[in-house]
Amino acid sequence: MLVLYRNCSSVSAVPSDDDSSSSLPPQLPPFDYQPKPYLGPSAEQVLEKRKRFLGPSLFYYYQKPLNIVEGKMLYLFDESGMRYLDAFAGIVTVSSGHCHPDIVVYFINSGTEANEVAMLMARLYSGNLGMIALRNAYHGGSSNTIGLTALNTWKYPIPQLILQVLAVACLLLQSCLLTHTHNYPCRGIFGSNAALYAKDVQVHIDFGSSGKVAGFIAETIQGVGGSVELAPGYLKHVYDIVRKAGGVCIADEVQTGFGLTGSHYWGFQTKGVIPNIVTMAKGIGNGLPLGTVVTKPEIASAMAQKIQFSNFGGNPVCSAGGLAVLRVIDKEKRQAHCADVGSHLIERLRALQERYDSNYS
Repeated sequence: MLVLYRNCSSVSAVPSDDDSSSSLPPQLPPFDYQPKPYLGPSAEQVLEKRKRFLGPSLFYYYQKPLNIVEGKMLYLFDESGMRYLDAFAGIVTVSSGHCHPDIVVYFINSGTEANEVAMLMARLYSGNLGMIALRNAYHGGSSNTIGLTALNTWKYPIPQLILQVLAVACLLLQSCLLTHTHNYPCRGIFGSNAALYAKDVQVHIDFGSSGKVAGFIAETIQGVGGSVELAPGYLKHVYDIVRKAGGVCIADEVQTGFGLTGSHYWGFQTKGVIPNIVTMAKGIGNGLPLGTVVTKPEIASAMAQKIQFSNFGGNPVCSAGGLAVLRVIDKEKRQAHCADVGSHLIERLRALQERYDSNYS
């Protein structure tokens, strides 16, 4: 589990205008919670069993991995009771804090499954097979969604073209560490010219397909690919191109939904577009395996040709848990909190960027 700071950390604080404070280690604020005594196996024992019994693709962080044994709201605790600030949240999964008192669920589902269903819907509804996704994208780890994913670290050497997923078309994305929404220019081969990036999609449809496609899928902000934003106006151009080619547009909101962008509840709202299908997971379950696909009845009706269901989808326990998460997000104003904390982090990153040499300058 990736963390930023811990109690008694030796990591230096972000420098402020007062250089005398830059040598002070950061301290976590007081927190009225005492973790339960841990009586389980030691970190060394857990690591040894992990190496013996778990698949090698499940990697861990640090040369000496942390043995996280308990979580409470925004904090994690190791076997010794040391408190850590959780800055990873299970890959943007925990939207309402660990062990929130209002949330209790158990479920089986995922964003991968949501994107699988969305792709199936797109193909059935459109009558076409080819799917378009972006370079640098991540949409899941199943055989089909690996075909949509364009990151080497997540792609196995399997015959993806048999699945009739078209070669991923696309976009020379700008690396916007500090995005255009904060007056930072987008960087890429075409700068911020969305129309020129979108032309790559048109060329792909014209010359790399039959001229018809099933759909286009994109994250509003590429998460696994490095928090990369799309050029302003890009999705509007691409949605128009794809729909003219008979396809539907899918917004993968697994990592940007439920207020995580701060300014809007859904990431696609920041781009001024309305997708045909929206997939979501992670934040909807606050760490529980819960995923959802939302679309219009006419698209969903294409699934009525055959039988398709999820064994555990929509059961009363997980439905109650998902509803509890939504209530907490609203009650505790989590969207506003994301806006406040996000703005603070960007300001501090800007201070570091101005202070130190960087490849991003």
